[in-house]
Amino acid sequence: MTSEIIFIVEESVDGGFEARALDHSIYTEADTFDGIKTMVRDAVQCHFDDMDRPKLIRLHMVKDEVIAA
Repeated sequence: MTSEIIFIVEESVDGGFEARALDHSIYTEADTFDGIKTMVRDAVQCHFDDMDRPKLIRLHMVKDEVIAA
């Protein structure tokens, strides 16, 4: 059993947020940050059996910004 699962969360080009798990084939999206937290929790519950489900979900927020030099 894994004690923690990590998701990379990015702002979507079309608005909202996208979350992708590291080391697992789990992807979800939502319109708001609160929504992505709910969707990630639901996706983890669907992906794992009760015995194999990680105890912690870590969201790693990635923000890509470009600034003029």
